[in-house]
Amino acid sequence: QVQLVESGGGLVQAGGSLRLSCAASGRTSSPYAMAWFRQAPGKEREIVAAINWSISSTYYADSVKGRFTISRDVAKNTVYLQMNNLKPEDAGVYYCAAKKWGTMSLRVGYDYWGQGTQVTVSS
Repeated sequence: QVQLVESGGGLVQAGGSLRLSCAASGRTSSPYAMAWFRQAPGKEREIVAAINWSISSTYYADSVKGRFTISRDVAKNTVYLQMNNLKPEDAGVYYCAAKKWGTMSLRVGYDYWGQGTQVTVSS
């Protein structure tokens, strides 16, 4: 089993920054990709960014392009999400996820999930 533990959420003013971290542990053969999803109240969970674990190619949702950066540290089995110029609509619970196969921008195949970390953006 793979365990994913997120950290770094919190309350920030609009225009501010946060960095989320997700550490993987357990029987961690290298994933194909890891991603950050978010879910706002009353909305579906949506993918925010993803990274191919081996070649570090990335995917971003249009709504965060130019503001968010996903990165990974292979030695630490950790993926990060640097969030800059945060907007109130970025608020929600952010989840880290990992998949072993497939297209990194698609939710299908993300079988491992963290417990989530809350991001609140005040206007």
